[in-house]
Amino acid sequence: MSDASPVLATDARRVAVMTVLTVLAGAVDAVSFLTMGKVFCALATGNVLFLSFALAGEGDVPVARPAIAIGAFMAGAAVADVVLKRLADRGRRWFPAGLVCEAVLLVCAGVLALARHGTGPVAAQDDHGVVALVALAMGVRASTALRVHVPGMPTLLSQTAIAELLNDVLRRPRSALHGMTAKQRLARTRWTATVGGIFSGGVLGTLVLVPLGTGRALLVIAGAVLLLAAAGLAVRPGGREQVPGGGP
Repeated sequence: MSDASPVLATDARRVAVMTVLTVLAGAVDAVSFLTMGKVFCALATGNVLFLSFALAGEGDVPVARPAIAIGAFMAGAAVADVVLKRLADRGRRWFPAGLVCEAVLLVCAGVLALARHGTGPVAAQDDHGVVALVALAMGVRASTALRVHVPGMPTLLSQTAIAELLNDVLRRPRSALHGMTAKQRLARTRWTATVGGIFSGGVLGTLVLVPLGTGRALLVIAGAVLLLAAAGLAVRPGGREQVPGGGP
């Protein structure tokens, strides 16, 4: 076995973990957009656009909802960055900690939605508290994924992965998966997993989770995140984070 093989095996595990998180992010946005009043709690770009439409006096989205989602997302990302960095500096397992924090916030959002609105959607009541909690959780996710630093897999958006994948295919239109190095195949897998993960998560969220109602759907997603945190998939991280056992 070559020296590169263990590294590639580790990268494959990281891709698998990030793919699952990407699917869950797509599911979160399906639930938030379809049951929480046309707001994206994971895709911050969508909220920036919704806010611009609202401020310009067009569209049917009020200013408050996207503004709260953006503010909560930023707060979650900022706090998580500080906390995860401190954990990493102390040699602690920062990746599971980030996932647990995300899951706890999603549980709080789910419980709040159930307490206030039962098993139905929250859109009619325009519950800003649920929106804020879910967006806060996705901000934590953003910083966690950034610290893991798997190129092309931010878990929350797919635009860059689409462009990278298209550029790579156009540069090597006849290669497909043949005649490429293992690292090149892994890169193409990462981009494909990001695009496919967001899409699959959206489908999953729409067909399976949305019918459950906002609260129960958020609890299911939180459970999946907790299972991933507890799955024992952590191995030595690569790249800029050199904390044994810290990353996926």
